Amino acid sequence: MAKSHRSDINLRIELDENKVPEKLFWTAKDGGVENEAAKALLLSVWNSQQQETLKIDLWTKDMPVDEMKKFMHQTLVSLSDTYFRATQDEKMTATMRDFCDYFAEKLELKK
Repeated sequence: MAKSHRSDINLRIELDENKVPEKLFWTAKDGGVENEAAKALLLSVWNSQQQETLKIDLWTKDMPVDEMKKFMHQTLVSLSDTYFRATQDEKMTATMRDFCDYFAEKLELKK
């Protein structure tokens, strides 16, 4: 029997008095990340029983809007890649990537 391995990913959120995120940190020791600062995070978890996505979207109050736009664009591109790896659906992946290009164009992210 193969020995199992456990891997933890930890998130630490420091909040102000109104419970608004001021600082975000994450650790993933297997990935070589230890207490790394971040300005935003998106976490989605699939609940198979309920057939729904549970999610947490957080960003620090000092995250610039221009960085949020880039973060969202890169997240959409990454989701397109993930969708393709999971489904091998080339047609929908191409549609998603087209939207990502449109998104970047409208936000003037590509120069």
